[in-house]
Amino acid sequence: MKYENAMLGGLFVACLLVCTLVLGAMLTATPASVQLAAHGSVATGTAASILLASPAQCALPADGVICPRQPG
Repeated sequence: MKYENAMLGGLFVACLLVCTLVLGAMLTATPASVQLAAHGSVATGTAASILLASPAQCALPADGVICPRQPG
């Protein structure tokens, strides 16, 4: 019985450690959009390639929810 309790205690500590590390990584991470806005340069680097690669029209049917309806 002591062996099972020790294993459960070790598993609890390991899970708590993993959860703490994941939560800490989520709280301290800075998204790329914030980094781009902080540098003030959107026309260079990956942001420009993302904007240039985006389609001019929505690929889905115009339902008014995901893709806005085009006038006319």
